[in-house]
Amino acid sequence: MSMPKSATTPERILQRLDWQVIRRLDGLLQGDYRSLFYGYGVDFADLREYQPEDDVRYIDWNVTARMDSPYVRQYTEDREISAWFLLDLSPSVDFGGQQTLKRTVLIDFVTVLARLLTRHGNRVGAIFYGSRIERTIPARGGRIQVLRLIHELLKQPQLSSAPFTDLIPLLEGGLGMIKPRSLVFVISDFICTPGWERPLSLLNRRHEALPVRLWDPREVELPDVGPIYMEDAETGEQLYVDTGDKKFRQRFAGAARQREAGLDQAFKRAGVDVLTLSTEEDLVRAIVRFASLRQRRRK
Repeated sequence: MSMPKSATTPERILQRLDWQVIRRLDGLLQGDYRSLFYGYGVDFADLREYQPEDDVRYIDWNVTARMDSPYVRQYTEDREISAWFLLDLSPSVDFGGQQTLKRTVLIDFVTVLARLLTRHGNRVGAIFYGSRIERTIPARGGRIQVLRLIHELLKQPQLSSAPFTDLIPLLEGGLGMIKPRSLVFVISDFICTPGWERPLSLLNRRHEALPVRLWDPREVELPDVGPIYMEDAETGEQLYVDTGDKKFRQRFAGAARQREAGLDQAFKRAGVDVLTLSTEEDLVRAIVRFASLRQRRRK
């Protein structure tokens, strides 16, 4: 079902997410967005013995074990974070259910993170990638910048088909364009040709890279809906299959598990953690998981 045009304007999207997501996050995280943006936005300064009023999340457990007494890390906060969104807008991101496409999840996630960052005085920019790097939005702050990102995403055309996606030019483009040390979100479904691990690893050495993987449950488990035409979202190639065939569904699920395992290994080789975003998951819940991931990375 398509939404009324007025409901998909940048201002309406931002208002909806301010009300439905950001207000809930304010309550759940109680304003402590260090758990989201820690890593680039603060620098390690010193260690000292734990005091009763200290936040236990800042305990350095390795030092505590060596000293046989609890120690906490102290940090000097930077005044500003520069964050970049490297956005895969290739044809496969337009896959999803009747209500939510992966592209919709991408737009909502970028909007929420950009709003949270700029609301705290930081700057955000973006690199758009279809079959090639389409455009670059320089990093700036403020609510107007968030609206500009949404506007540019909404007007980005959907590609009906393209050569199989190669993320290497996007990652190498980020390496070349982003100069100051930044927080870099690589948002993609990672349905692409192999070999992206090395440039992602290089990006993570120079900056702090966090891949955000978009996925839809129908990509890993095929429902029994009888004979259908399946279309490759990247190439447009169609194949007639019978989803009522149990053995076919089992082969499909097996291939999906193998693909998932391959992706897990690729992220490990790149030395990065990955946040997964499903088209059927509540965005607040996903971002709280993201905050937990960031907390684990501190230790």
